[in-house]
Amino acid sequence: MTVIDAYEIQDGELKSRVEITENEDFVKRYNLSALRIDIGTRALLDEIKGELISTVTLQSVEIIDPNKLQEIKNKFYDQIVAMLQRKVPGLPEKETSLLVRFLLNEMLGLGELELLLKDDYLEDIAINTSTEPVWAYHRKHGWLKTNIVVPTEEDIKNYAGIIARRVGRQITNLNPLLDAHLVTQERANAVLNPISSKGNLITIRKFAKEPWTITDFINNRTLNSEVAALLWQAIQYELNILVSGGTGSGKTSMLSVLLPFIQPNQRIVSIEDTREIQLPKFLFWSPLTTRPPNIDKRGEITMLDLMINSLRMRPDRIVVGEIRREREAETLFEAMHTGHAVYATLHADTIDQTINRLKNPPINIHPSLLGAIDLNLVMFRDRRSGIRRLLQLGTYNVSERTDVSQVRANVLYKWNPTDDALEPTIKAKSTAIQNKIRTYTSLTEQELNDDLAQKQAILNWLVKNNTRKVDDIGRLIAEYYLDPSVIETAANKNKPPEELLTQTGRVETGEKPMGAKKK
Repeated sequence: MTVIDAYEIQDGELKSRVEITENEDFVKRYNLSALRIDIGTRALLDEIKGELISTVTLQSVEIIDPNKLQEIKNKFYDQIVAMLQRKVPGLPEKETSLLVRFLLNEMLGLGELELLLKDDYLEDIAINTSTEPVWAYHRKHGWLKTNIVVPTEEDIKNYAGIIARRVGRQITNLNPLLDAHLVTQERANAVLNPISSKGNLITIRKFAKEPWTITDFINNRTLNSEVAALLWQAIQYELNILVSGGTGSGKTSMLSVLLPFIQPNQRIVSIEDTREIQLPKFLFWSPLTTRPPNIDKRGEITMLDLMINSLRMRPDRIVVGEIRREREAETLFEAMHTGHAVYATLHADTIDQTINRLKNPPINIHPSLLGAIDLNLVMFRDRRSGIRRLLQLGTYNVSERTDVSQVRANVLYKWNPTDDALEPTIKAKSTAIQNKIRTYTSLTEQELNDDLAQKQAILNWLVKNNTRKVDDIGRLIAEYYLDPSVIETAANKNKPPEELLTQTGRVETGEKPMGAKKK
């Protein structure tokens, strides 16, 4: 057994060490050194748990509302401390705190799984059955087999019930399927036995607490500063962008990274199944999320409902989590043709596959409409190494004839896996993007090229100074739209961004930067 990675995670007073090891059974291991409780202490904690359950009655709203739930935890914390001091006089404060946190995780949380939820390197947690270890998907190491085992099938079912109650729903033998989008930014799916024939099953998808930014993507080679500058220009001048890719390739992350380039005086409406997009706090942003039907099959709010409603909110930019069906796509393309800048994601592995998916059922959009999409980005995840890359960046060539419309891909940049580099193709000389921008502005080709060069210099400056917090980047972009010379001068002189952030202070004082005016 060889240790290949190690770090610590913390949940309140509980601190645990994680070791990633290589073993002889073909699968890397995730070893968590969690708190171990002996039989005597376990009996004491069970006694305290029984007393609390018999004396405290919880309302459903207290379980659903995360703020109320935290109040409950705080109240229970004080009560458990008092009981421990009464039953074990002289118990040191550190041990008391550890036992209280352990008991709270068992009573109001998911036991040892709570520690996995605190690990920011984990993206997915999977419980297949009580007879097998819990699995976890690690950002750096892929799927790992953990040293945690949920003791019984009843415990897994109880965890599923806790998750369901947090969103005001139930999972039972009559309703054995659960898909829950939690307010704590996790998405949980559960399937009970015998539908899951191996045993009760839970899968939890975690979302990053600290969002990715454009500097992260340039640093980790997801894309380069040249392409990032082109995308910044496309966002600034309100081109429509579609992000394609497979599951887990980083489509939504790419959207989140690009959206801070929007001017802060423009209204953004985002529509998602799960709230994944995270933007600078001061942007004019209205996030909307869908809602599944209740146990009586009522109260559902679909993506189409929200898309139609969003058009009545006077948005400047519309962001759609994923295009799935024909009516959704029709509404989206209608928004594009009525002057809204639209950004959306779609499951497809290449630009050609994206075109085919859009043209055929179940989306089935008429090919002549695809010209409304100005840019198509394709994301890719290498399952062997775990890296995510921008695979292709291109446009669509749409030619209309009497009865036939043909759509062809025009790939501008393509990832070279041999050199792990995003390279321009011969077609990158195409001026389709700049021509579209020039249609709505009086900018010359030289002015646009100079603008791209300056944007690339600013992005390289942010990368060089490791400026990666989403709010900091958002403030600097807002300052750029207010007065480009301030940011350009700072970048050209390599002035530390922190000094500029301290000096401007417009966001804190409430002064709202204006959007960039088209020349």
